[in-house]
Amino acid sequence: MSEQRTQQTSQHSARPSPLQSERGSTSISDSVVAKVAGIAAQEVEGIRMGGGASQAVGGFIGSFTGGGTQTQGVSVEVGQEEAAIDLTMTTEYGKAIPQLTEAVRRNVINRVENLVGLRVTEVNIAVSNIFFPQEEQQQQLESQQGGA
Repeated sequence: MSEQRTQQTSQHSARPSPLQSERGSTSISDSVVAKVAGIAAQEVEGIRMGGGASQAVGGFIGSFTGGGTQTQGVSVEVGQEEAAIDLTMTTEYGKAIPQLTEAVRRNVINRVENLVGLRVTEVNIAVSNIFFPQEEQQQQLESQQGGA
């Protein structure tokens, strides 16, 4: 088993990086990787990035700046060929957390490796809260009626 893992590792590391070529190299900013990872995580239904308080602050700031939620709850370490990603998120009540986090992990790895060209070594996920979609809908209705 360990021999097979060693062979896979050596084969994987022998693969040339798409960011290094004979004509030059490409470097990717941490913020680019964080945005791609944040967007990819939010593509999975049933999750929100960040924790309870950070979601509220991010939504408030985003309403003024037009953004802010793409990198909320995302921390990355980027090397020349690899990236490690930490995510903090809130999950929807009633959805199986292990399946949600695995779907997020797969999607983040797929997007970062295909769009950015970095090999993802790990995606660590911290689930810090749960949300109730019915309560969110009710709050949105109340805020729309109050603002009219």
